[in-house]
Amino acid sequence: MRILLIHADRFSFRVTGETAVAMPSELEKAGSEGEVSESLVVFVAAEKGDDANVESVVSQVIEEVSSLADQVGTDQIVVYPYAHLSSTLSSPRVAVRLLDEICRELQSLDRYKMLRAPFGYYKSFDISCKGHPLSELAKTITSATRGKASADGGEESDALKAEKVLKSEWMVLTPDGKQVSAEDFSFPIRPNLERLYKYETSGTRVSDQPPPHIELMRRMELVDYEPGSDPGNLRWYPRGQLMKRLAEAYVSGLVVDHGGMQVETPIMYDYQHPKLNLYLQRFPARQYVLLSDQKEYFLRFAACFGQYLIQHDMQISHHHLPCKLYELTHYSFRREQSGELAGLKRLRTFTMPDLHTLTEDVEQAKEEFIRQTQLAIQCMEGFELDFEVAIRFVRSFADQNRSFVEELASRCGRPALIELWDERSFYFVAKLEFNFIDALDKAACLSTVQIDVENTERFDITYIDTKGEKQYPLLLHASISGSIDRVLYAILESQAMRMRKGQKAAFPFWLAPVQLRLIPVSEKFESACKGVLEQVPYRIDYDDRDISMGRKIREAEREWIPYILVLGAKEVAEQCLSVRTRAGAQKKMALPELLAEIEPQMDGKPFFGLPLPQLLSRRPIFVG
Repeated sequence: MRILLIHADRFSFRVTGETAVAMPSELEKAGSEGEVSESLVVFVAAEKGDDANVESVVSQVIEEVSSLADQVGTDQIVVYPYAHLSSTLSSPRVAVRLLDEICRELQSLDRYKMLRAPFGYYKSFDISCKGHPLSELAKTITSATRGKASADGGEESDALKAEKVLKSEWMVLTPDGKQVSAEDFSFPIRPNLERLYKYETSGTRVSDQPPPHIELMRRMELVDYEPGSDPGNLRWYPRGQLMKRLAEAYVSGLVVDHGGMQVETPIMYDYQHPKLNLYLQRFPARQYVLLSDQKEYFLRFAACFGQYLIQHDMQISHHHLPCKLYELTHYSFRREQSGELAGLKRLRTFTMPDLHTLTEDVEQAKEEFIRQTQLAIQCMEGFELDFEVAIRFVRSFADQNRSFVEELASRCGRPALIELWDERSFYFVAKLEFNFIDALDKAACLSTVQIDVENTERFDITYIDTKGEKQYPLLLHASISGSIDRVLYAILESQAMRMRKGQKAAFPFWLAPVQLRLIPVSEKFESACKGVLEQVPYRIDYDDRDISMGRKIREAEREWIPYILVLGAKEVAEQCLSVRTRAGAQKKMALPELLAEIEPQMDGKPFFGLPLPQLLSRRPIFVG
């Protein structure tokens, strides 16, 4: 930061035109004109790098300003943003934050009168400088390394800071309503719950070794790192992209059937939008920021922003509640710390199904919370995933809604880890999470449901009640699966754990990229194989390569293909197929019999066609 300090006989300024940088709230903080006599005028220019340690920069500025003001004997301070002091300016957002902090600290000293000029507006000023040795001083302030900067050099939201110091009590609540301290609970009956408890209380999310799903996602040509992009942004190959689309369709189908009305919203928002800016400080996430026409925008990390703005503009009454908006955000962004990035578990760009439900009151919110919890359980069962339950409450809410807390645990059908906060530091009073425990005993949150008590008022979202009066509804946030990327991580990790026990890994049939593989005994059965291919309405491919039968079968096994079909002279004569199932069965089956066995495995699940050429000889190799 550069500062120029002028001891002046008089100083005045006046806003002369439109904003150079759109900062509508600045006039509210500073006014459009001002005039003072005897004063210390502080011209300020924030520079790149100042945001690495805002606390240090502000502290140094306050020290310089207060020291000089005391020396020249003035109690009147003028803070005037002046970009011309530097050629390496910070972003407007950082500059405003620094100005706010400097003014706040000066006012807190209670010995100065303050005048502040607005940032971002074209202004004229008039100054009369005194002529003594201390009347003109210039200083360069550098960011020190101490302080509370985030790991990636960006600034932290208030919620991130609060998250680090938040204290809580941990309990375990059983499905029959018994509650005991987590320290006293007998975890051997639910060892993964103990792993979740240890993970939550360890204070770290960093793994000392890569989770095994990373090797699997690459070996099976599903998804891979992209060296040409920012870490945490991945490339998806045809098999993985198909699985991702199927998972998206399944989750979206459940939510739409539940009453979610699908919308689509922008991926970027104005950083200085007054309501959104306040919300950023209440949400524990790090943002990507980009510049367009000298305005800063942040990339969304959830669908909340767009849905809030839609809900603000909606006209609804109590007849419309509960009212549910849903979006599958194909691109959500969070600048997670680099040490926490791990394959599909934690990304910087991800796909998140987001449901936001407006409810009339606490009772209706609790009813919807239960329904959406049931929906999340159905979703986890569809993906064949086991999970552990964590439910977080503000203590006062839990005490006032004891029967609701107990019903939640009962519906989940397993002991739930309960975290109780004495104070509410976030926007929600209740939050349910389904957590997956991976092969490294680390937890990852999948499904979530939350009761938000702040944001309908913050964004002026209202409905008309039975008396014709405007009221603020409560808001439920839900992602019934969690991010789609993380669902696939959990599926791969669960299969890695099966393999570690000596069991065969397998995808749920409806999710398998290739569901059946047809292998001829020799090329002379090509015509018979074509007849089979035409009759199978699932993802079936054909191994036409000139390699041994043994190798073809081994490679099909390595790809976790649910059904391997062998066709030779004997099968043609008997009008059947030799079938090997992923479960280990080997049997002769007529084609209608095989299709009848498969049909229930697809019940209620989405279907897309084969993502690769049907002939294996025509396929490229994606991972060498």
